[in-house]
Amino acid sequence: MAGFIILMGVSGSGKTVIGRALAPAIHAEFIDGDNLHAQRNVDKMAAGIPLTDADRQDWLALIAKVGHRHVTEGTSCIIACSALKKAYRDLLRKENETIRFVYLQGSFELIYDRISKRSHQYMPSSLLESQFETLEEPQSDEPDVFVVSIDQEISEIVEEIAKAKLIS
Repeated sequence: MAGFIILMGVSGSGKTVIGRALAPAIHAEFIDGDNLHAQRNVDKMAAGIPLTDADRQDWLALIAKVGHRHVTEGTSCIIACSALKKAYRDLLRKENETIRFVYLQGSFELIYDRISKRSHQYMPSSLLESQFETLEEPQSDEPDVFVVSIDQEISEIVEEIAKAKLIS
């Protein structure tokens, strides 16, 4: 059993929390995509400066490569990655035919409430508005995206994703 799942959504949607809880349930390794950012990107985000598409290119290519390596080696991984634009998801799909995305969908108000109660080294709550402005929600032409509402308990979200059997 091998597969590659991207947990996607804006900052504060629960990518890391859900990824850590989901990984053992589906026998996959969890990788926080934030840890794959180049230092220059980390510095920009920490300063409250939104990343540009150019800033994200190498990061997205590395995430795609890591996922591809897992599948090639016959293992599964879940990578937390915002993947806010369709172009970003298309780049991640390149040479990753078995990739699946899980979109952690929630309202601005719900996520703002969550993010304002935590401290994140890369993503101050002030950047949430720019994330929602950038977000291109997956549409019907992206059948490899599974949408989950985050307006429920973590255990329920994990169970819903696990039941979808996105890794074959």
